[in-house]
Amino acid sequence: MKKDFLHGLLFIGLNIVAAILVVTLILWGLSAHLRNYTQHGIEEQVPDIKGMVVEEAQRVLEPQQLTLEIIDSTFSDKVPFGTIVEQDPTPDSHVKHGRVIYVTVNASGKRQVIMPDLHDISYRQAETTLRGLGLMVDEEYDYEPSAFRDLVLDVKVNGESIETGQKIAVGTQVRLVVGFGQGTEEVTVPSVIGMTYQEARSMLLSYRLTIGAVYYDEEEEAPEGEERIQYVYRQTPDEGQIVIEGEAVTLRLSSDLEKAATDRGDEDNEGNWF
Repeated sequence: MKKDFLHGLLFIGLNIVAAILVVTLILWGLSAHLRNYTQHGIEEQVPDIKGMVVEEAQRVLEPQQLTLEIIDSTFSDKVPFGTIVEQDPTPDSHVKHGRVIYVTVNASGKRQVIMPDLHDISYRQAETTLRGLGLMVDEEYDYEPSAFRDLVLDVKVNGESIETGQKIAVGTQVRLVVGFGQGTEEVTVPSVIGMTYQEARSMLLSYRLTIGAVYYDEEEEAPEGEERIQYVYRQTPDEGQIVIEGEAVTLRLSSDLEKAATDRGDEDNEGNWF
């Protein structure tokens, strides 16, 4: 009886030891597998990829099983466009295989801003607005006759007018065309019928005239994805009239180009068609 009891205890003890050994082996195997899976203790030294373009940096990182991800861009004229300016983790730090290296890239071109509508505001206000956008304003102005003194008539870059809404690179130098009031010379009013607003404006400025009130037949915006171009089909004063430089010309525009050829206003009621 006593012998059977001892045999039972021995059997239980051996089973407990065996169970402990099995559990230990399983835990050891799992630990080894995790170390291998996570590549514990295997690290790579992060190379310095600052100053490289993205494609070059990717080739450098690939043998070390590191990947690259662009998280931001900036602009600086002190380093080449398109190159990496910051990286995380930093150069010479140690990381595991497969780690993502996050980078900030210098933009491939200068940041652009949209030219606001500066017409008929004071040149001082226009200067403040332009400088706030990161543009450089020429200290000298071009002056044109105008019905009002010191108001902006145009914005130019290298002698070319910049339209409202046009994109322009930060740092570009612009020059303001400013009105100095009405002049004393007589000019003959040209025809701007059939022109767009910008074309008519450029034409009138070249004759030392300005644009006064502007009326549109279609006030609503064009459907999405479409561009509605409107053309001048009436003007006052009419073509050929003699006026003093700086005189304002009133315009009416329509997206119907045929009006420019067929609708010249009611000659018997001239001046009242606006």
